[in-house]
Amino acid sequence: MFSPPLMDGLSARMVATLRLAQHTLVRGPETGEPVILIHGNVSAARFFEELMVSLPEHYYVLAPDMRGYGRSERKGVDATRGVRDFSEDLKAFVTALGLEHFHLLGWSLGGNVAMQYAIDYPADVRSLTLLAAGSPYGFGGCSGLDGTPNNAEYAGSGGGTANAAFVQAIAEGERGADNPVSPRNVMNAFYFRPPFRSPHEDVFVEEMLLTHADPAHYPGDLTPTEAWPGVGPGTTGVNNALSPKYLNQGAFAAIDPRPPVLWVRGDSDQIVSDQSMFDLGVLGQLGAVPGYPGPEVYPAQPMVSQVRALLDQYVVAGGSYSEVVLEECGHAPHIERPAEFLTAFTAFLANAS
Repeated sequence: MFSPPLMDGLSARMVATLRLAQHTLVRGPETGEPVILIHGNVSAARFFEELMVSLPEHYYVLAPDMRGYGRSERKGVDATRGVRDFSEDLKAFVTALGLEHFHLLGWSLGGNVAMQYAIDYPADVRSLTLLAAGSPYGFGGCSGLDGTPNNAEYAGSGGGTANAAFVQAIAEGERGADNPVSPRNVMNAFYFRPPFRSPHEDVFVEEMLLTHADPAHYPGDLTPTEAWPGVGPGTTGVNNALSPKYLNQGAFAAIDPRPPVLWVRGDSDQIVSDQSMFDLGVLGQLGAVPGYPGPEVYPAQPMVSQVRALLDQYVVAGGSYSEVVLEECGHAPHIERPAEFLTAFTAFLANAS
């Protein structure tokens, strides 16, 4: 498999923990202030390379590949625990490295992992950055600011909602652009705001193709349902871990101690949005999924509004957050608008140190 060299200043190592072996990108002195970066779904740590080499040199920056992604050990996900397999992996990771307090950034799925970590181990987190983070009430199948399920079966969430052709393209290692749902095309259409194209596109595609496409990991299994759209969450895999049947991070509002929070997102994000192009409620309204019962029965999920509502509750409880919205930017602000993101992130880290 094609694997371009890392950017200058970065190194890679395997970190053996009590839970799994994690491939990790590293930059900076071990005596520096630790910053940990957690990637999103169908991606890997190398999506953070440009950010890592741009951060001030006094930070000790670590970006692990999560289980089943990149070059880390391929282990399944118990979706009935939400994203706790990933957050507990992170606890084992920092324990193996002897890190007690650190800044934590999570992108997309990684934002849910980071939030779960803060719920379970709040004293470890010096600051929390939510980068285009997923809703605290999961992905799909719910509505309202509190993540109320659209039906008792949580239909429209979980492993059965993934595009089967996209999953197959990952499994078959498809690198080209002929297939409309190839990893390359999906990344350029949805990870970024078109017409943005990253100069590191080939690297990113290779990392996407390392995703373990298997019912135990990505996207997971499914359960047939009577409710529209006919599929509900199974019990294994990443997408099921994000189902509101198993993921509810409302407890974040009451954590103590309360680290400062930076929330950064693009205004043109098509993945995490109040009108997400990956939400079957939205796709149903657009006529892309047949049999849609209407918004009264199956409303769209207001993902961004759900994040904001929870962070507002966090403030009421004594916490603090700032929201940065980058214009004409999609789901990857750190890649699409690196200078603006770096300015906001480094200022936040400095104030939280």
